[in-house]
Amino acid sequence: MELSKVKKISKALADDNRLKVLLALGKQASCLQCTDIYKMVDLAQPSVSHHMKQLLDADLVTYTKDGRHVRYNLNKEVLGDYISFLERLKDF
Repeated sequence: MELSKVKKISKALADDNRLKVLLALGKQASCLQCTDIYKMVDLAQPSVSHHMKQLLDADLVTYTKDGRHVRYNLNKEVLGDYISFLERLKDF
């Protein structure tokens, strides 16, 4: 994983609200819509949209469009790569 990618992910994870969103996504067996997320994390819809953009830019979540609705999923592959990168740091 490139250092620029690690930096972007680290910045995205440095916010309590984004961590709450990731936890909410991780607890679900399926995808969540923005309206589901803002109810779960007690944030206003514009705030959720802002945080989702940050998570999308870091590739921590993916989305699919279904008409006017957007469904979000946790990107476990990127999250796993990030964790693997961090685990390699402890070997230094």
